[in-house]
Amino acid sequence: MKPANSTMAGLGTTVFEVMSALAREHNSVNLGQGFPDDKGPEEVRAAAADYLLNGHNQYPPMMGIPELRQAVAEHARRFQGLDVDWQNEVLVTSGATEALGDCLFGLIEPGDEVVLIEPLYDSYLPIVRRAGGIPKLVRLEPPTWRLPKEELAAAFGPKTKLILFNTPMNPCSKVFDREELSYIAELCLEHDVYAICDEVYEHIIFDDRRHISLMTLPGMRDRTVRIGSAGKSFSLTGWKVGYITAAPELMKPIARTHQFMTFTTPPNLQWGAATGLRLPDGYFATLAADMQRKRDRLANALSTIGFDVLPAHGTYFVTTDFRPLGFNGTDEEFCRHITVKAGVTAVPVSAFYQSPEAPRYFARFCFCKHDSTLDSAIQRLAAHFGH
Repeated sequence: MKPANSTMAGLGTTVFEVMSALAREHNSVNLGQGFPDDKGPEEVRAAAADYLLNGHNQYPPMMGIPELRQAVAEHARRFQGLDVDWQNEVLVTSGATEALGDCLFGLIEPGDEVVLIEPLYDSYLPIVRRAGGIPKLVRLEPPTWRLPKEELAAAFGPKTKLILFNTPMNPCSKVFDREELSYIAELCLEHDVYAICDEVYEHIIFDDRRHISLMTLPGMRDRTVRIGSAGKSFSLTGWKVGYITAAPELMKPIARTHQFMTFTTPPNLQWGAATGLRLPDGYFATLAADMQRKRDRLANALSTIGFDVLPAHGTYFVTTDFRPLGFNGTDEEFCRHITVKAGVTAVPVSAFYQSPEAPRYFARFCFCKHDSTLDSAIQRLAAHFGH
């Protein structure tokens, strides 16, 4: 038998599935994979259900239904002050991961270099490599996760095609500030580089911080691609509705790639997502406030148990240093240990690095769960560690 594609055939099972399977085996409280317990806004679900029964259920337009593309443009203006042409600058995808694939396959030529920032979401590297890109990794270090400017500048060169990064950032819950984003923009302009910005957690941001899109910075409007997610903004991760905003010349190859990836996305879910994007500002403020409350509930308890809890400025996750508990193994060993012995599952942060110098004593816990779920996990960990 001839071999399959070496990039894809060589991939292992994602850390999320490995830890979730272990959690099921041991009846563990799973705080590893990032999906909310909540059902999502009723009006959003009702809109999708009504459209399913009474709307158009044949192929929608390849770029997405007009109502959702218009809503994405309106949303960009409301929250980022961006003037977006919904007809030429907005594309609907079957989730943000498909959006990433469309962008990377559409923009990368074999041999192009792609700047990536570790720790990084696990789909980035396989897609970049399958597209023929050469990853140039820049590592953030805990506990501050500050952007290392010299290392970032050194990663850019004549072969750099684009930078791909996530803000707010999964897995380390970092929010890039204006000064950091301005530095990234300067490098993009200096080297004539595109930026793909994974902004799926744009509304899950804490402590009075504000999400700033790189697209809003001087010189970046025509070279930035924004990716958003209805799954994250409305706690409906199973819907897999994403959206891309980009200038027309960037959008053309991205849309042509989408045409032969999924072609389109269920129209009733698009209609529901459009309803969600038009919810009043209060919905988005409440979403952030509720997630911040959950973050504090879990983080404070973990600190009391003995973990060193790192700051979490956005997303669904808190990162913890488990060394104060006296555990001397790796983060993977620790996450397996608490799953089997304490009945609580987390994810090892080293799984989000390629570098052999990755830190190996941090565990990531997800807090977008019901309070009762968080409390159950806290009680089990407290009992196991004697607190």
